[in-house]
Amino acid sequence: MLKHFTKGITKRWMLSNLSVVVTIVVLVIAGLLFAVSDVYNTTVQQTLNSACNELSTVFQGYKTETSGTFMNSSREYIENFFYKEKMEIMVINASGRIMMTSTGFTPDEDQPMPDFDSASSSEDGVGRWSGNLKSGENVTAVTRIITNQNGICVGAIRYITSLETVNGRILGISLVITAVGLLIIAIVVMMGIYFIRSIVKPVNELSDMAKKIAHGDFSVTANKKYDDEIGELCDAVKDMSTDLQATDQMKNDFISRVSHELRTPLTAIKGWAETMQLNSEGKIDRATFEKGMNVIIKESSRLTSIVEELLDFSRLQSGRMVLMNEKLDILAELDETVYMLKERAISENKHLLYDEPETTFPPVYGDRNRLKQVFLNIIDNALKYTPAGGVVAIQIIYDKKQEPDKIKVVVTDTGCGIAPEDLPKVKEKFYKANQKVNGSGIGLAVADEIMTLHNGSLDIESGVGVGTTVTLTFPIYNENKNPDIPQTEVVRI
Repeated sequence: MLKHFTKGITKRWMLSNLSVVVTIVVLVIAGLLFAVSDVYNTTVQQTLNSACNELSTVFQGYKTETSGTFMNSSREYIENFFYKEKMEIMVINASGRIMMTSTGFTPDEDQPMPDFDSASSSEDGVGRWSGNLKSGENVTAVTRIITNQNGICVGAIRYITSLETVNGRILGISLVITAVGLLIIAIVVMMGIYFIRSIVKPVNELSDMAKKIAHGDFSVTANKKYDDEIGELCDAVKDMSTDLQATDQMKNDFISRVSHELRTPLTAIKGWAETMQLNSEGKIDRATFEKGMNVIIKESSRLTSIVEELLDFSRLQSGRMVLMNEKLDILAELDETVYMLKERAISENKHLLYDEPETTFPPVYGDRNRLKQVFLNIIDNALKYTPAGGVVAIQIIYDKKQEPDKIKVVVTDTGCGIAPEDLPKVKEKFYKANQKVNGSGIGLAVADEIMTLHNGSLDIESGVGVGTTVTLTFPIYNENKNPDIPQTEVVRI
């Protein structure tokens, strides 16, 4: 866990958000401490200044030049002074000696009085000082010079108060403010760590899960704890794992099916080739020879078809499909495909219904071999899934009023149909709804990709036990979009 706190998201949070929060809290604490100290010290100074300002009234109009009268007035002032309990008053003669104090104790002549010296030399006759006495006590003092009407100094009044209580209060408040600040930082840190953990821990789990998926383990699942972006990411990874597991299973099934599809014709070819080789000295009859050659030719064609289908799928997946686009008659290509499959339908006791339209259809723009491949795949599937005695009907439609820019080829069969849960997936690669019928499971995916490359569509409607209808939609040739070029246009996809 410590490792996660020294790198990644946690480290960035520590260096950015937490540092900003700590800096702000420290600045606020420093500001509050300064403000508290300033308020208390200002209050003490104001109290001293207020008391000092009273002297201008108490000793106003002072005319005598003798110190005795000053001492008597000072004694009376001390006796009636309101703030005796808060501060000490000292009466100082003109030579700077302390004559009396409000406490009644004998004054210490050795105590420093910088404020008296300052007051003696200042224009307003007022001096201030803050410092420590010899005893170590922290004090602040204000001294005011008293003069007669001739401006001659007759003495001074000094106010001195201890700052120990004030400093104690400032320290107590400072400790409280600092403690509150540290508590705020601690709460922010704990909340931040909890929040970061709520992100980092699921992300680490998802990272470990992704590594396992990358190594082929699709059974792992993500634990969704929060209904937020992290939760959505968990759902996405879980769905990805499920889809990859399904795709991997389909891939394995596909390999198994293709292996079977390849093994069957290879076995037939090898068997008949060995039979004909053993009878190469003329002992084989003509009928057996013809039958063997037919099987070899038929199975070789079947192998070629499977290999071509796999190659087409590979080209589509890698983007190397080449289209030889040109303006062509789609009706002619459909007629040729139907003609190729008529004998097969008859041999399998199935009815292949197709009436060639007498009307003329507008041309389409595309690759004739690829479009013929689509027709062959769709009609072949229809025959493959239709039982003996069933019907496969083919119809080409061009509605000039309703859809003047489209031509449709509709292939309908009376086969077993496709289950509703399988219908959305039948055009996916490797997917095979009916495992009992031979096939690789990629023919429909290839056909759908070819239709997409021609800006067309392949739509399927089906019901179990009812049959299936496949509708191929082709855009007609447009001179503006598909200019009539004499040479064949080669398009690499």
